[in-house]
Amino acid sequence: MCGILAIASAGADPLALHDDAIIAMRDRLAHRGPDSAGLTCSGSVALAQTRLAVIDPTPEADQPMTTADGRFTLVYNGELYNDRELRRELEREGASFRTECDTETVLQSLAVWGESALDRFRGMYALALHDGRENALLLARDPLGIKPLYLWQGSLGGRPSLIVASEIPAILAHPDVSAKPDPVGVVAYLTTLRTSILRRTMFEGVETLLAGERVRIELRGQMPRLARSVAGLYVETVRDLAPREVARAVEDSVARHLRADVPMCCLLSGGLDSSIIASIAREHTSGPLYTYCAGARDEHESPDFEPARIMASALGTLHTEVGIDRDLFLDRWRELVAQSGSPLSTPNEIAIHEVARAMRANGHVVTLSGEGADELFGGYTQPLTLAQQFIDGGEGDGGAFQLDAFAWMTRDARAVVLQGQWLEEFEMSDASGDPILEAYRAIWDRAAAPQRMDEPLLPHARFHRHVNLGGLLRRLDTMTMLASVEGRTPLADTEIALMSDALPVARRYRAGSLGKLALREAFAGRLPGRIVSRPKASFPLPFESWLEGARGWLREARVAREIFQPAALRAIDDAPGEQWQLAWPMINLALWADRWF
Repeated sequence: MCGILAIASAGADPLALHDDAIIAMRDRLAHRGPDSAGLTCSGSVALAQTRLAVIDPTPEADQPMTTADGRFTLVYNGELYNDRELRRELEREGASFRTECDTETVLQSLAVWGESALDRFRGMYALALHDGRENALLLARDPLGIKPLYLWQGSLGGRPSLIVASEIPAILAHPDVSAKPDPVGVVAYLTTLRTSILRRTMFEGVETLLAGERVRIELRGQMPRLARSVAGLYVETVRDLAPREVARAVEDSVARHLRADVPMCCLLSGGLDSSIIASIAREHTSGPLYTYCAGARDEHESPDFEPARIMASALGTLHTEVGIDRDLFLDRWRELVAQSGSPLSTPNEIAIHEVARAMRANGHVVTLSGEGADELFGGYTQPLTLAQQFIDGGEGDGGAFQLDAFAWMTRDARAVVLQGQWLEEFEMSDASGDPILEAYRAIWDRAAAPQRMDEPLLPHARFHRHVNLGGLLRRLDTMTMLASVEGRTPLADTEIALMSDALPVARRYRAGSLGKLALREAFAGRLPGRIVSRPKASFPLPFESWLEGARGWLREARVAREIFQPAALRAIDDAPGEQWQLAWPMINLALWADRWF
């Protein structure tokens, strides 16, 4: 796992223009790769990387990595789970390898097969590949969006340029890049808790590549020229697999995700998803398996601890509990907003980071986590129940339903909460109407396009994959990598995604059920009954009451008075615990704005 960076300036040597700046930007990614750092210039592109050595930790596997003929240079962040199969194919075509690292497999694949190699990859990745002969830069992100990649375009040293990085703070570290808030991104966060909406982030001029997006950038002229495409993971034909076939596919995915040359462990909350992963990992691990659970240790113990203990005892794992109290929660909250470049989306990001810190302190560099099961297998029962009611009511605007049904701040509340200038800038940003609503409609149209007969819930399930899963994967990546830990998601896997999309919706969710029916059926005989029948939980924290410890933060925040109406600011600051649904995004936004602007 790594942090990657690329700078391209049309018609110029980027190292000559930005030498000191590139090193400073790269070093902002050191937590993503504490083991080594590299920097090279390939034509008009400077490529840099910080490495967390997981597969083949030898120096020969460091990046940037260049083909033997010098044509292609790669920086890559991720893991390939079909590495061995691809190597065998490449060797049949005459390729030879000098390392065991999957980075070399990615490089050779792109050199031999071109951009179509991306269709063969099973894994998580974000990459930048420079073709020195064509003077073109290829950017790509995995189809589920597990690994992040951000892009900025503008003028550096008076030349049209672009910057690509794993994290936004690395982009903002360049002296010619100004940190400015994007009003649409700010309002979108207050409304949805999403730190990006489609490609738009909360920073003006900084965009995120979409999940599955590929960008080819021609650098031969005076201005970079971009061509984009987006890969999808939808299945048009229903395939109703037997429970044993579902179990076999999940087992294969977990087994592939276990490959590492460094110590690894599992997150274990005692819920269905993490228990499935830990049980399979236990079967495929010859030595001891280490598991971790995080939760509140304050007035009441976390509801995750006891089920996790039961599961750990059943599996015989070496289990660690990481406790969090209100004071730690409040301290880490401020720190994480300052470090990550984004307000937090969910309170349990703090729990994820704290447990990742414990893993790293104990020498564990890789962890398996259960993200993906709810989005792919129908685990969000309340949203799906509301979606069924929407369908039964005659349907209508699917994008508007998804936005309004789950908003933290309603569209009507904007005028009460936001200062007029912010509201005006937001409304002027898109002549076609509400840009957040239009973005949700665009996501809905994509989810609904390959519709199947007699499955009106299918677009809603796919919408959750686009929006919810993207946010959860960003959360996991950010919070684990800040602790220099690689988070892997065997249930958020391309083959699992294709399999789940082929399943009838009724195999995933039915009214009155706990959801994730296919997973519960597949593992019913292999896990304790109370685990299989346990409702969804995800490192829950009593943050509503803990918010009372943030009383006064809004009044102290310098930028908050510029963003929020005085009456709204006072009302929330006086009773944040009672007004938690607005207090959480408003306080987060205030902390973020004070740090970055």
